[in-house]
Amino acid sequence: MRTFALVALALLLAGIAYVRLAPMRTSDWHVAPDADRRTGKPNDYLVAEDGDRAAVLRPEAPADLLSKIDLIALSEPRTIRLAGTPHDRFATYVQRSLLMGYPDAISVRAEPEGTGSRLTIWSRSRFGHGDLGVNRKRVERWLEKLDDPEM
Repeated sequence: MRTFALVALALLLAGIAYVRLAPMRTSDWHVAPDADRRTGKPNDYLVAEDGDRAAVLRPEAPADLLSKIDLIALSEPRTIRLAGTPHDRFATYVQRSLLMGYPDAISVRAEPEGTGSRLTIWSRSRFGHGDLGVNRKRVERWLEKLDDPEM
């Protein structure tokens, strides 16, 4: 019985370590936010045509808009930029959950639209099936912060 408990504990710790340390390969996660790539699982949120919410039109130039998003994203805890830059008008961030370190990828793109930009965002979980609305809440929070006059 004691051996079983030790093996179970070792497997649990290995699983936790894997979730926290598994790499997020750029080639897999730095992808354009569009509906064609969705898995159908409820652990993502897409702001784009045919997404959960339509693309957002903003008055800023694409690089300026992505600079604001970059500040918002990197001001949040446990968030890094995986690839891209505001200058590229396309960037992907990884934010990890507090307790288990589950990684979510957030790809953001700004394209010229008239005198401003069309913003698309795709936030999705690497592991699991559901996310309790975390991806939606994150994206909506970031969009709200864009309207902050101090941004």
